[in-house]
Amino acid sequence: MKPLLTAALLALATLPAHAGDAAKGEADFKKCRACHSAIAPDGTAVQKGGKTAPNLFGVLGRAVASTDFAYGESIKAVGAKGLVWDEALLTAYITDPTAWLKEQTGDAAAKAKMTFKLSKGAEDMAAYLATLK
Repeated sequence: MKPLLTAALLALATLPAHAGDAAKGEADFKKCRACHSAIAPDGTAVQKGGKTAPNLFGVLGRAVASTDFAYGESIKAVGAKGLVWDEALLTAYITDPTAWLKEQTGDAAAKAKMTFKLSKGAEDMAAYLATLK
């Protein structure tokens, strides 16, 4: 019985983490539009929105704080470490931006310009943003 349980646990450990639902994330993007937009390189507005925060088109695979935007010092420090946005990093960031920056920088005084927290649906938002390439 013990080898069977061990094998089952090993099989579960190799399964991918719960992936988000891109369709739900797309629907939830309305929460982000006050500050963000998603504009393709050719100028096509995939998601019209505000300009007080970075364009989120193509954010996954992009280095943190690497676009032409006035980022805060804390996120620039994270970008200087060479981190690249992937679904897991983005999910953690949008769940609690300030806590994520404090963890990444090791600076208890770190703070995010993004004050909105997406405590539910962060995985869905990251999955949706992964489709914008």
